[in-house]
Amino acid sequence: MTTTTAAPPGTGTGELTEGRVVAIAGPVVDVEFPPHSLPEINMAVEMDLELEGRTVTVTAEVAQQIGEGRVRCVCLRPTDGLHRGTAVRNLGHGLSVPVGNTVLGHVFNVLGESLDTADIGAVEDRWEIHREAPPFDELEPRAQMFETGIKVIDLL
Repeated sequence: MTTTTAAPPGTGTGELTEGRVVAIAGPVVDVEFPPHSLPEINMAVEMDLELEGRTVTVTAEVAQQIGEGRVRCVCLRPTDGLHRGTAVRNLGHGLSVPVGNTVLGHVFNVLGESLDTADIGAVEDRWEIHREAPPFDELEPRAQMFETGIKVIDLL
């Protein structure tokens, strides 16, 4: 049930562990990890499942630590074909999305994958979706027009 490997550099965790699925209720999945290796809330986990002859990777985010070495996760893709006992990898970091000039004008899903083109080129940087707000003294308040593209709202 447990496999331990070194964490990728810069993830902030010492170990990556492997757990297993113990319960599935729609997009909510309960995963059992070794008791002292629970992923933190908002960390990403992945599981591979076989669907119609191909391997599909399902990414989930830890939403709750429910005790007894278990965490409750919300899957970000359909869970069709997922079953109890499926291996789950703790990625050791949260979900992140690409940022920078190369992403302007592109559409992304919650996993940071481009939906409008297969290759967006070199991504300058990735930011985690759950991060600290900037300090108040670093904010620059200014009044400006924010165009939504919806004429009724833009006229208000």
